[in-house]
Order: sequence, then C-alpha cells, then structure tokens
Amino acid sequence: MKIPQIRIEEHLQDQWTDQETENARVVVDFFQKLMNEHDFDITLKRHGGGSYKQHNRAIPNEIPGLISYVKTMTKRFPEYSFDVKKIYADGDYVLLHSHATMKAKHRGDETKGFIITDTFKLQDGKLIEHWDAIQAVDFFSRFLMLLTGGSVQNSNPTF
Repeated sequence: MKIPQIRIEEHLQDQWTDQETENARVVVDFFQKLMNEHDFDITLKRHGGGSYKQHNRAIPNEIPGLISYVKTMTKRFPEYSFDVKKIYADGDYVLLHSHATMKAKHRGDETKGFIITDTFKLQDGKLIEHWDAIQAVDFFSRFLMLLTGGSVQNSNPTF
C-alpha cells in the first residue's frame, strides 16, 4: 500500500516569511508522520515536548492524547490518511485544508471521506494549539461522526 505524501514544496508561497515557512514545515512533518505514516513513536519524539491545547472536544489535550486517539482510529481504519490540498501560513498559524479518507481505494474520490480544515498555532517552532472543522462527505462518514463525535475529552473552548 502506497503511503500518501504531503509535498511541502508544492505549497510554499513566496510571500511567507522564513518563520512561516519553517512553521509550515513543522506542521507538515507532524501531519505526515501522524496521519499518513501512523508513526506514533517519531511523532511523539519530534513533537511531544511542551504543552499542546486541543480544541476538538473529542480529542484529549497534549500530543500523547492525540496520538492515542489516532491509534484507536487506525486500529479500526489502518488505511486512514490525509491528502493535503492547501497550506496557509500567517505568523504563528498554519492551516491545512485536506481530504481525509478511511480506505486507500477512496483516496482522490471527493465523494468519500471528510473535508477537514486544521489550524495549528506554533510558538518557537513547537505546536501549542489545534482547532479543526470537519465536513463529512458521504453517508458512512456522517454516520461515523455520529458514533465518535459525542465524547468530550477536554474542557477547552471550541473557538
């Protein structure tokens, strides 16, 4: 099975500052290792230090909590992955606009999966906060959201 790759070079913008470019590289490395390669040890090693506030109420705070959440999902859906369509960087914020699918055969099929916008805040090159907005595309994805979206794992505000 071919692992999807997020190619940062395809997304770099001339108007980004050096810091915005570096922030985008950090987020892409984090996302690639966690969401596409499911390499939880490397993700924790590279990005697990420091405080990380999660604003998706279904996911626990801190990187280990997020890793635990993704581990559970990938046990059920081992082909779960993200195709990052757009990357935006503005100061300490990096936003990814992606198409997430649960099965390899659905990659590239925009009638399946989820459209997800992830917003990260970084400080000194470290991930410190995350927000997301998720749009389920098909019936299965909407049903999955109903099953998994109701558990509250942190008390952070959604905005």
